[in-house]
Amino acid sequence: MLAWRSSLDGAAKVHAAKAVAELGLALVSDLRGPARQGAVSAFAAMPDELNVWPLLRRLNAADVPLALPVVVGKGKPLIFRAWAPGDAMDKGVWDIPQPKLDRPAVEPDILLVPLLAFDARGRRLGYGGGFYDRTLAELRARKPIVAVGLAYDEQRIDAVPHLDYDQQLDWVLTPSGPLWCSPDHTDATAVPR
Repeated sequence: MLAWRSSLDGAAKVHAAKAVAELGLALVSDLRGPARQGAVSAFAAMPDELNVWPLLRRLNAADVPLALPVVVGKGKPLIFRAWAPGDAMDKGVWDIPQPKLDRPAVEPDILLVPLLAFDARGRRLGYGGGFYDRTLAELRARKPIVAVGLAYDEQRIDAVPHLDYDQQLDWVLTPSGPLWCSPDHTDATAVPR
């Protein structure tokens, strides 16, 4: 999947980012409900990951409170700090941009999650550190949250290998649209927009 993603040309990446920005604004609005409360966390995309920045700019323009993750240590859940486009950032682990340490901690209600591959049941193949599995488990123990994977359509596979502690996604957002995931379904359900 890493090789496939790195082979994408620039035009395909731009098209995918634009589609996800348009579809993502509607999905997040629906998931936040009529009260329009709760923060959305995202991630600083690595060069070959789906570009999340256009979506974050749209969410910010719609007054959605945003946060980005901070790695606090190996084997620990992520924490999230408030962030908005234009904020100064620090370099974190693996030189991934993260909010400055003086930004307030935020407990998001919707998490936009990076991945290498996903399946119809919401299983996600990450990068092996377990950061999101620990984080989702900790947040789900405290309150209802929604985990939304961001991916290219081609990152969907038949079945992602999983262990008991792996946390499933509730949705996956691709350039073709949002897919609702359920452990009871043999196939993700596309939700028309």
